[in-house]
Amino acid sequence: MALSVLDMFTVGIGPSSSHTVGPMRAAGLFTDGLRDAGLLDDVERVQTELFGSLGATGHGHGSDKAVILGLQGNRPETVDIDTANQQVARAASSGKLVLAGGRSIDFSRRDDVTMHRRRSLPAHPNGMIFRAFGAGGSVLRESTYYSVGGGFVVDEHAVGVDRIVEDDTPVRHPFTTGAQLLEICRREGLSISEIMLANELSWRTEDALRAELLHIWAVMKECVHKGCTRTETVLPGGLRVPRRAPKLLADLEATHDESDPMGAMDWVNLFALAVNEENASGGRIVTAPTNGAAGIIPAVLHYYEKFIAGANDDGVVRFLLTAAAIGILFKENASISGAEVGCQGEVGSACAMAAGGLCEVLGGTPEQVENAAEIGIEHNLGLTCDPVGGLVQIPCIERNAMASNKAINAARISLRGDGSHKVSLDKAIKTMRETGADMKIKYKETSRGGLAVNVIEC
Repeated sequence: MALSVLDMFTVGIGPSSSHTVGPMRAAGLFTDGLRDAGLLDDVERVQTELFGSLGATGHGHGSDKAVILGLQGNRPETVDIDTANQQVARAASSGKLVLAGGRSIDFSRRDDVTMHRRRSLPAHPNGMIFRAFGAGGSVLRESTYYSVGGGFVVDEHAVGVDRIVEDDTPVRHPFTTGAQLLEICRREGLSISEIMLANELSWRTEDALRAELLHIWAVMKECVHKGCTRTETVLPGGLRVPRRAPKLLADLEATHDESDPMGAMDWVNLFALAVNEENASGGRIVTAPTNGAAGIIPAVLHYYEKFIAGANDDGVVRFLLTAAAIGILFKENASISGAEVGCQGEVGSACAMAAGGLCEVLGGTPEQVENAAEIGIEHNLGLTCDPVGGLVQIPCIERNAMASNKAINAARISLRGDGSHKVSLDKAIKTMRETGADMKIKYKETSRGGLAVNVIEC
């Protein structure tokens, strides 16, 4: 199977790739299946069941809202974030759901979207079952989907659960491990971003790819801008977490102390906080590679643009290509799902990706890039996913700021060496997978352990 940079970076909606983007896409896949089978006009009702982590923290992550929006024909890339809540409220109050944007059917939010807090499906913690009923209550179609991290969705027939739709497109330089990637770089005399670019040409032209990646970058920048200029003082949800990005921006612009040797860190914190506050409020973000970790790569890219002399769009493209190559290694050999391996799979993966991307655009060799990525994940191993109140706010928002600075430091450490190191990226990824398997379920996005039970939700 081949994965593209545009699989690793997609435009979506907050607050969670697994719990919001994935369920919305799954609902869309279900309605597409009804349409393809010629069943759409016969549907009288649709019921959805959410299991495992989706059931345990779905209300805080907006999983029920995502399902309702997806059934009505919305998609994460294009859903109107300003009217999304009104669309859901209208369906609930009217008792009518406009299936696939066209057919009005009966709907009860209480009865037709069920969250099972302590029941799971066998293949993955984020499972969903959709059922469409016809006249007389007959089941017209039933489908099971799994949201496996980063907005990726597979059905019950998928080979393995951490995959998207099988893509057999032949690429010029196939790789599934860091060792293979480094060997290809040495053999071809190319950088990691150049290897990725050669592979991407199997799907689209270089000009088309560049345009897509710069669009991704534009969405990231707009997300930071919105996060810095919001007038709301607190984030939605019962925790009433204060927004910090607007005040932090005002403080930084007011002081403008260029003599502060740690000033860049404050700006990186700002960039990450802005993105993750937007994500927490259901805004438009880039899944990179997940929503819970969506602030890290934008923050480090903003650092590159603001503080590195000679930064340009070519560097942004190279950064994203390199980061995606590293993300593919995590996707292929472990997981980027917090519900499967804890936050090490989300923030840890994003930290490694950002570290590698920055290292390359700062002139790092492939070996130094691999070293930077390894440092990024090694020092996030064992990181639990324990969102307070099931909301992607505490500790998620600050965690992105911390990991962004950690990624920059990882790149700088690796650039001071020659790329040789004792622990390979492959071994660190293997360790992450094994650590995730050993981790108790309560620490994997269920809000039944860690900070989630030790912090009073008020």
